[in-house]
Amino acid sequence: MGDADLELLNRFQRDFPLTAYPFRVIAERLGWSEAEVLAALRRLKKEGKVSRVGAVFATRRLGVSTLAALAVPPERLEAVAGLVNDYPEVNHNYQREHDFNLWFVLTAASMARLQAVLAEIRDETGLPLLDLPLLEEFHIDLGFDLRDGRRATPLTPSPSPPRGEGVAEIHLDEVDQRLLAALQPGLPLASRPYHALAQSLGLSEQTVLERLQYGLRQGVVKRLGIIVRHRELGYRSNAMVVWDIPDAEVSAVGRMLTAESGVNLCYRRPRRLPDWPYNLFCMMHGRQRDQVLERIERLRIERNLTAYPCNVLFSTRCFRQRGAYYLPLAASTPPTHLRSAA
Repeated sequence: MGDADLELLNRFQRDFPLTAYPFRVIAERLGWSEAEVLAALRRLKKEGKVSRVGAVFATRRLGVSTLAALAVPPERLEAVAGLVNDYPEVNHNYQREHDFNLWFVLTAASMARLQAVLAEIRDETGLPLLDLPLLEEFHIDLGFDLRDGRRATPLTPSPSPPRGEGVAEIHLDEVDQRLLAALQPGLPLASRPYHALAQSLGLSEQTVLERLQYGLRQGVVKRLGIIVRHRELGYRSNAMVVWDIPDAEVSAVGRMLTAESGVNLCYRRPRRLPDWPYNLFCMMHGRQRDQVLERIERLRIERNLTAYPCNVLFSTRCFRQRGAYYLPLAASTPPTHLRSAA
């Protein structure tokens, strides 16, 4: 990828302009024309390097989610991955190096629907399944520097409360819900994307801009920007590093790992004994496998983590990667509020 494309993607993974002509603002900052920005994004999307231009929603503010895994015999992997992908609730689906070799993320508006999907997948496949809901979030943000895989600015850890503690209820009226539902696939790549979105909903452009600004302030929208596909950009050695940390220490260790610039996701999930003894997860992205393993080992030594059992699960194949759909795209009679959960 050329330096110009890299500059565009790197600078606008977050803080996407909330103004009538956002691509014009981006063009001015880059020294491009608006037409050049739009043409580049359309091309990068066609090449699969850009997923969408739009929002990343806060999991615990808008719906429910879980990370699940299946232990699939190799000869059944493609068929089972296809079955899992049949569910619109599945937004990520990866093969990883482990006996539990198919890992997928499900999101839904209600816990009842989430559990129903898991039960169906378990029944249809007849395979062992891990259900690993988020218990404590330390850092979840894949908007890292695409040149070296590290965060552009240092992070001050601010973990979320443990599951069930101190999570505020977010009230969304019918307009907010329709707007966020329409935003899930991404903004149109047009000169006035918010105007186009507003027209599709029967709203004014100013209303859309104000509601999105409010969503960012409330934390329902974590970031607004260019959402990239890291594997297509050369980050093909991506490791899910899992740790078995004593429960009394796991929060402190999670906050410590979060402060490391090469750690792009970090959260606590439940153990599922005897099959799964790990309770702390982090993601590290890289272009070369050896470099990622070297970073992990250096982290273990420098942070005095060698005493804790650890496993590294590299992703080897992507069956699905797209944004989470918490809300139906054509909600007819949505509820007046959604309770946050994970």
